Amino acid sequence: VPFSPATPRSVFSSFLAQPSAVKVECREDSVLVEVQQDMLSNGQMIQPSEITLGGCVPVGQDPSRGVLLFVSELHGCGSTLTVTDSLIYTFTLVYVPEGLGSTPIVRSHGAVINVECHYLRRLNVSSNAVMPTWVPYSAAMSAEERLMFSLQLMTDNWELERASNIYFLGDVLNIEASVVVANHQPLRVFVDSCVATLEPDVTSVPRYAFVGNYGCLTDAKVTGSRSQFLPRKQINKLQMQLDAFRFSQETRSSIYITCVLKATMASKRADPQHKACSYSVWGSADGDDQVCGCCDSSCNVKGRNVAAPIGEQGVQGGAEHTFLWRASAEGGGYVAVRKSKSQLNR
Repeated sequence: VPFSPATPRSVFSSFLAQPSAVKVECREDSVLVEVQQDMLSNGQMIQPSEITLGGCVPVGQDPSRGVLLFVSELHGCGSTLTVTDSLIYTFTLVYVPEGLGSTPIVRSHGAVINVECHYLRRLNVSSNAVMPTWVPYSAAMSAEERLMFSLQLMTDNWELERASNIYFLGDVLNIEASVVVANHQPLRVFVDSCVATLEPDVTSVPRYAFVGNYGCLTDAKVTGSRSQFLPRKQINKLQMQLDAFRFSQETRSSIYITCVLKATMASKRADPQHKACSYSVWGSADGDDQVCGCCDSSCNVKGRNVAAPIGEQGVQGGAEHTFLWRASAEGGGYVAVRKSKSQLNR
Protein backbone atom coordinates (compact mmCIF):
# COMPACT_ATOMS: atom_id res chain seq x y z
CA VAL A 1 0.00 0.00 0.00
CA PRO A 2 1.53 3.36 -0.96
CA PHE A 3 2.41 5.58 1.98
CA SER A 4 2.97 9.31 1.94
CA PRO A 5 5.03 10.64 4.86
CA ALA A 6 3.39 14.03 4.38
CA THR A 7 -0.06 12.57 5.12
CA PRO A 8 0.41 9.82 7.72
CA ARG A 9 -2.47 7.40 8.19
CA SER A 10 -4.41 7.43 11.43
CA VAL A 11 -3.58 4.41 13.52
CA PHE A 12 -6.49 2.27 14.72
CA SER A 13 -6.59 0.30 17.94
CA SER A 14 -5.92 -2.92 16.03
CA PHE A 15 -2.45 -1.59 15.24
CA LEU A 16 -1.58 -1.37 18.92
CA ALA A 17 -0.69 -4.76 20.32
CA GLN A 18 -0.52 -3.37 23.86
CA PRO A 19 -2.78 -0.61 25.27
CA SER A 20 0.19 0.68 27.28
CA ALA A 21 2.14 1.70 24.14
CA VAL A 22 1.22 5.33 24.90
CA LYS A 23 0.88 6.46 28.50
CA VAL A 24 -0.50 9.86 29.46
CA GLU A 25 -0.33 11.67 32.79
CA CYS A 26 -2.58 14.72 32.96
CA ARG A 27 -1.27 17.14 35.56
CA GLU A 28 -2.75 20.34 36.93
CA ASP A 29 -1.21 22.54 34.23
CA SER A 30 0.79 20.18 32.02
CA VAL A 31 0.81 16.77 30.37
CA LEU A 32 3.44 14.00 30.35
CA VAL A 33 3.36 11.49 27.48
CA GLU A 34 5.43 8.30 27.34
CA VAL A 35 5.66 6.48 24.00
CA GLN A 36 7.02 2.95 23.61
CA GLN A 37 9.54 2.95 20.79
CA ASP A 38 7.96 -0.28 19.55
CA MET A 39 4.60 1.48 19.66
CA LEU A 40 3.07 -0.48 16.79
CA SER A 41 4.41 -3.84 18.02
CA ASN A 42 6.04 -4.54 14.67
CA GLY A 43 9.64 -4.63 15.83
CA GLN A 44 10.41 -1.24 14.27
CA MET A 45 11.88 1.04 16.95
CA ILE A 46 10.67 4.62 16.57
CA GLN A 47 13.50 7.15 16.57
CA PRO A 48 13.17 10.58 18.26
CA SER A 49 13.37 12.32 14.88
CA GLU A 50 10.34 10.38 13.60
CA ILE A 51 7.71 11.40 16.14
CA THR A 52 6.33 14.71 17.45
CA LEU A 53 3.64 15.86 19.86
CA GLY A 54 1.93 18.75 18.11
CA GLY A 55 5.24 19.69 16.47
CA CYS A 56 7.27 19.32 19.69
CA VAL A 57 10.12 16.80 19.71
CA PRO A 58 10.74 14.40 22.62
CA VAL A 59 12.40 15.97 25.64
CA GLY A 60 13.99 12.73 26.75
CA GLN A 61 14.60 9.05 26.07
CA ASP A 62 14.91 6.05 28.39
CA PRO A 63 16.82 3.36 26.45
CA SER A 64 16.49 0.83 29.28
CA ARG A 65 12.69 0.96 29.03
CA GLY A 66 12.56 1.75 25.34
CA VAL A 67 10.42 4.87 25.76
CA LEU A 68 10.41 8.43 24.45
CA LEU A 69 9.21 11.25 26.73
CA PHE A 70 7.18 14.37 25.93
CA VAL A 71 6.27 17.14 28.38
CA SER A 72 4.08 20.12 27.49
CA GLU A 73 2.03 22.83 29.13
CA LEU A 74 -1.69 22.36 28.53
CA HIS A 75 -1.73 25.30 26.10
CA GLY A 76 1.52 24.23 24.39
CA CYS A 77 2.60 21.90 21.58
CA GLY A 78 -0.32 22.73 19.29
CA SER A 79 -3.03 21.67 21.74
CA THR A 80 -6.67 22.51 21.09
CA LEU A 81 -9.23 23.26 23.81
CA THR A 82 -12.82 22.00 23.69
CA VAL A 83 -15.30 23.17 26.33
CA THR A 84 -18.20 20.89 27.28
CA ASP A 85 -19.04 19.79 30.83
CA SER A 86 -15.26 19.43 30.98
CA LEU A 87 -12.23 21.29 29.67
CA ILE A 88 -10.70 18.94 27.09
CA TYR A 89 -7.13 19.58 25.91
CA THR A 90 -6.27 17.57 22.79
CA PHE A 91 -2.75 16.93 21.57
CA THR A 92 -1.78 15.14 18.34
CA LEU A 93 0.98 12.55 18.41
CA VAL A 94 2.32 12.14 14.85
CA TYR A 95 4.66 9.34 13.79
CA VAL A 96 6.20 9.65 10.31
CA PRO A 97 8.67 6.80 9.64
CA GLU A 98 11.90 7.74 7.91
CA GLY A 99 13.66 5.65 5.30
CA LEU A 100 15.60 2.68 6.65
CA GLY A 101 19.28 3.54 6.59
CA SER A 102 20.12 5.08 3.25
CA THR A 103 17.21 3.39 1.49
CA PRO A 104 13.94 5.05 0.50
CA ILE A 105 11.82 2.28 2.05
CA VAL A 106 9.99 1.92 5.35
CA ARG A 107 8.47 -1.12 7.04
CA SER A 108 6.01 0.62 9.27
CA HIS A 109 2.77 2.52 8.94
CA GLY A 110 2.66 6.13 10.00
CA ALA A 111 0.31 6.94 12.83
CA VAL A 112 -1.70 9.84 14.19
CA ILE A 113 -2.91 9.44 17.76
CA ASN A 114 -4.96 11.98 19.69
CA VAL A 115 -4.04 12.46 23.34
CA GLU A 116 -6.67 14.08 25.58
CA CYS A 117 -6.72 15.50 29.10
CA HIS A 118 -10.14 16.11 30.68
CA TYR A 119 -10.74 18.50 33.58
CA LEU A 120 -14.15 18.99 35.21
CA ARG A 121 -15.12 22.63 35.34
CA ARG A 122 -17.49 24.81 37.36
CA LEU A 123 -20.66 25.65 35.47
CA ASN A 124 -24.43 25.80 35.51
CA VAL A 125 -26.01 22.47 34.70
CA SER A 126 -29.47 21.74 33.34
CA SER A 127 -30.57 18.13 32.81
CA ASN A 128 -33.01 15.51 34.06
CA ALA A 129 -30.48 13.88 36.37
CA VAL A 130 -28.81 15.19 39.47
CA MET A 131 -25.42 16.40 38.30
CA PRO A 132 -22.75 17.44 40.78
CA THR A 133 -21.16 20.81 40.97
CA TRP A 134 -17.41 20.88 41.59
CA VAL A 135 -15.87 23.73 43.53
CA PRO A 136 -12.49 24.34 45.14
CA TYR A 137 -12.10 23.04 48.70
CA SER A 138 -9.32 25.47 49.48
CA ALA A 139 -7.17 27.88 47.54
CA ALA A 140 -4.17 25.55 47.68
CA MET A 141 -5.82 22.33 46.51
CA SER A 142 -4.87 20.62 43.25
CA ALA A 143 -7.06 20.15 40.18
CA GLU A 144 -7.67 16.50 41.08
CA GLU A 145 -9.20 17.44 44.44
CA ARG A 146 -12.70 18.70 43.74
CA LEU A 147 -15.90 18.45 45.75
CA MET A 148 -18.84 16.60 44.24
CA PHE A 149 -22.17 17.39 45.87
CA SER A 150 -25.24 15.25 45.25
CA LEU A 151 -28.89 15.38 46.33
CA GLN A 152 -30.93 12.25 45.57
CA LEU A 153 -34.35 10.78 46.26
CA MET A 154 -33.84 7.38 47.92
CA THR A 155 -35.90 4.20 48.41
CA ASP A 156 -37.60 3.46 51.73
CA ASN A 157 -34.58 1.46 52.97
CA TRP A 158 -32.11 4.14 51.78
CA GLU A 159 -30.10 1.58 49.81
CA LEU A 160 -30.83 2.76 46.26
CA GLU A 161 -31.83 5.89 44.40
CA ARG A 162 -35.61 5.86 43.99
CA ALA A 163 -36.65 4.81 40.49
CA SER A 164 -40.05 6.54 40.59
CA ASN A 165 -40.46 10.26 41.22
CA ILE A 166 -44.23 10.12 41.92
CA TYR A 167 -45.45 11.12 45.38
CA PHE A 168 -48.84 11.81 46.96
CA LEU A 169 -49.81 13.98 49.89
CA GLY A 170 -49.10 11.94 52.99
CA ASP A 171 -45.98 10.38 51.48
CA VAL A 172 -42.55 10.92 52.97
CA LEU A 173 -39.65 11.87 50.71
CA ASN A 174 -36.30 10.31 51.60
CA ILE A 175 -33.67 12.83 50.49
CA GLU A 176 -29.97 12.08 50.77
CA ALA A 177 -27.28 14.75 50.51
CA SER A 178 -23.71 13.62 49.97
CA VAL A 179 -20.27 14.94 49.13
CA VAL A 180 -17.35 13.13 47.50
CA VAL A 181 -13.82 14.38 46.93
CA ALA A 182 -10.94 12.54 45.31
CA ASN A 183 -7.58 12.29 47.06
CA HIS A 184 -8.67 14.17 50.16
CA GLN A 185 -9.47 13.50 53.80
CA PRO A 186 -13.13 12.68 54.65
CA LEU A 187 -15.71 15.47 54.64
CA ARG A 188 -18.97 16.07 56.51
CA VAL A 189 -21.91 17.35 54.44
CA PHE A 190 -24.69 19.67 55.62
CA VAL A 191 -27.97 20.98 54.20
CA ASP A 192 -27.60 24.68 54.98
CA SER A 193 -31.00 25.87 53.74
CA CYS A 194 -34.00 24.84 51.63
CA VAL A 195 -36.84 26.94 50.23
CA ALA A 196 -39.93 26.06 48.18
CA THR A 197 -41.34 28.50 45.60
CA LEU A 198 -43.68 28.48 42.62
CA GLU A 199 -41.01 30.03 40.40
CA PRO A 200 -37.27 29.34 39.94
CA ASP A 201 -36.49 32.64 41.68
CA VAL A 202 -35.88 31.79 45.34
CA THR A 203 -36.96 35.30 46.37
CA SER A 204 -40.39 35.02 44.71
CA VAL A 205 -43.63 34.75 46.69
CA PRO A 206 -45.26 32.68 47.97
CA ARG A 207 -42.22 30.93 49.38
CA TYR A 208 -41.74 28.38 52.15
CA ALA A 209 -38.34 28.07 53.84
CA PHE A 210 -38.27 24.74 55.69
CA VAL A 211 -34.52 24.57 56.39
CA GLY A 212 -32.70 27.71 57.50
CA ASN A 213 -30.57 29.31 60.19
CA TYR A 214 -27.62 27.17 59.07
CA GLY A 215 -29.24 23.73 59.13
CA CYS A 216 -32.39 24.00 61.28
CA LEU A 217 -35.21 21.89 59.77
CA THR A 218 -38.29 23.82 60.91
CA ASP A 219 -41.05 22.02 58.99
CA ALA A 220 -42.04 19.79 61.93
CA LYS A 221 -42.20 22.75 64.31
CA VAL A 222 -44.25 24.92 61.95
CA THR A 223 -46.63 22.30 60.50
CA GLY A 224 -46.48 19.38 62.95
CA SER A 225 -45.09 17.12 60.22
CA ARG A 226 -42.75 14.13 60.56
CA SER A 227 -39.96 15.92 58.67
CA GLN A 228 -36.54 15.33 60.22
CA PHE A 229 -32.84 14.75 59.71
CA LEU A 230 -32.02 11.14 60.55
CA PRO A 231 -29.05 10.33 62.82
CA ARG A 232 -25.96 10.42 60.61
CA LYS A 233 -24.64 6.97 59.61
CA GLN A 234 -21.90 8.09 57.23
CA ILE A 235 -19.85 11.25 57.62
CA ASN A 236 -20.16 12.27 53.95
CA LYS A 237 -23.94 11.68 53.79
CA LEU A 238 -26.95 13.32 55.43
CA GLN A 239 -30.46 11.86 55.25
CA MET A 240 -33.56 14.04 55.47
CA GLN A 241 -37.21 12.96 55.53
CA LEU A 242 -39.72 15.51 54.25
CA ASP A 243 -43.50 15.18 54.17
CA ALA A 244 -44.87 15.92 50.68
CA PHE A 245 -46.77 19.22 50.44
CA ARG A 246 -48.27 21.79 48.10
CA PHE A 247 -49.13 25.49 48.30
CA SER A 248 -52.73 26.16 49.35
CA GLN A 249 -55.13 28.11 47.16
CA GLU A 250 -52.77 27.83 44.20
CA THR A 251 -53.68 26.43 40.81
CA ARG A 252 -50.10 26.46 39.52
CA SER A 253 -48.78 22.92 39.28
CA SER A 254 -45.04 23.43 39.71
CA ILE A 255 -43.08 23.82 42.92
CA TYR A 256 -39.38 24.62 42.93
CA ILE A 257 -37.36 23.46 45.94
CA THR A 258 -33.88 24.96 46.27
CA CYS A 259 -31.36 23.62 48.81
CA VAL A 260 -27.87 24.86 49.59
CA LEU A 261 -25.33 22.16 50.53
CA LYS A 262 -21.96 22.69 52.15
CA ALA A 263 -19.18 20.58 53.65
CA THR A 264 -16.51 20.75 56.33
CA MET A 265 -13.64 18.50 57.29
CA ALA A 266 -14.90 15.37 59.05
CA SER A 267 -12.60 16.10 61.98
CA LYS A 268 -14.33 19.45 62.56
CA ARG A 269 -17.11 19.15 65.13
CA ALA A 270 -20.59 20.50 64.39
CA ASP A 271 -21.12 24.12 65.41
CA PRO A 272 -23.96 26.67 65.11
CA GLN A 273 -23.04 27.40 61.46
CA HIS A 274 -22.44 23.74 60.50
CA LYS A 275 -25.21 21.53 61.83
CA ALA A 276 -28.24 19.37 60.99
CA CYS A 277 -31.03 19.96 63.53
CA SER A 278 -34.57 18.54 63.70
CA TYR A 279 -37.52 19.55 65.88
CA SER A 280 -39.41 17.68 68.53
CA VAL A 281 -37.03 19.04 71.01
CA TRP A 282 -34.16 20.37 68.93
CA GLY A 283 -31.67 17.57 68.25
CA SER A 284 -28.61 17.15 66.04
CA ALA A 285 -28.07 14.40 63.47
CA ASP A 286 -24.48 14.30 64.73
CA GLY A 287 -25.44 13.91 68.39
CA ASP A 288 -24.22 17.36 69.48
CA ASP A 289 -27.63 18.67 70.49
CA GLN A 290 -26.20 21.80 72.10
CA VAL A 291 -25.39 23.26 68.65
CA CYS A 292 -29.15 23.37 67.99
CA GLY A 293 -29.80 25.75 70.88
CA CYS A 294 -29.87 28.73 68.55
CA CYS A 295 -32.52 27.32 66.17
CA ASP A 296 -35.30 29.28 67.91
CA SER A 297 -33.35 32.53 67.63
CA SER A 298 -30.38 33.33 65.38
CA CYS A 299 -27.31 31.20 64.73
CA ASN A 300 -25.21 34.08 63.40
CA VAL A 301 -21.92 34.76 65.15
CA LYS A 302 -21.47 38.47 65.81
CA GLY A 303 -18.61 39.99 63.86
CA ARG A 304 -18.06 36.94 61.70
CA ASN A 305 -18.79 36.63 58.01
CA VAL A 306 -20.76 33.42 57.58
CA ALA A 307 -21.89 33.98 54.01
CA ALA A 308 -19.65 31.09 53.00
CA PRO A 309 -18.58 28.09 55.11
CA ILE A 310 -15.23 28.76 56.75
CA GLY A 311 -13.04 25.99 58.13
CA GLU A 312 -9.63 25.24 59.47
CA GLN A 313 -8.02 25.15 56.02
CA GLY A 314 -9.68 28.02 54.19
CA VAL A 315 -12.80 28.36 52.08
CA GLN A 316 -14.74 25.14 51.72
CA GLY A 317 -17.20 24.07 49.07
CA GLY A 318 -20.90 24.69 48.68
CA ALA A 319 -23.49 24.04 45.99
CA GLU A 320 -27.04 25.21 45.38
CA HIS A 321 -29.48 22.62 44.01
CA THR A 322 -32.97 23.41 42.69
CA PHE A 323 -35.61 20.72 42.16
CA LEU A 324 -38.84 21.12 40.21
CA TRP A 325 -41.96 19.40 41.54
CA ARG A 326 -45.09 19.17 39.43
CA ALA A 327 -48.54 18.35 40.77
CA SER A 328 -50.02 15.30 39.08
CA ALA A 329 -53.61 15.05 37.90
CA GLU A 330 -54.55 12.28 40.32
CA GLY A 331 -54.98 12.68 44.04
CA GLY A 332 -52.78 15.72 44.46
CA GLY A 333 -49.61 13.73 43.92
CA TYR A 334 -46.28 15.13 42.86
CA VAL A 335 -43.74 14.26 40.22
CA ALA A 336 -40.18 15.32 40.97
CA VAL A 337 -38.46 16.33 37.74
CA ARG A 338 -34.76 16.45 38.63
CA LYS A 339 -32.67 18.49 37.80
CA SER A 340 -33.96 21.98 37.20
CA LYS A 341 -30.85 23.98 38.11
CA SER A 342 -27.54 23.62 39.85
CA GLN A 343 -25.32 26.58 40.44
CA LEU A 344 -22.29 27.47 42.47
CA ASN A 345 -22.82 28.92 45.91
CA ARG A 346 -19.70 30.37 47.49
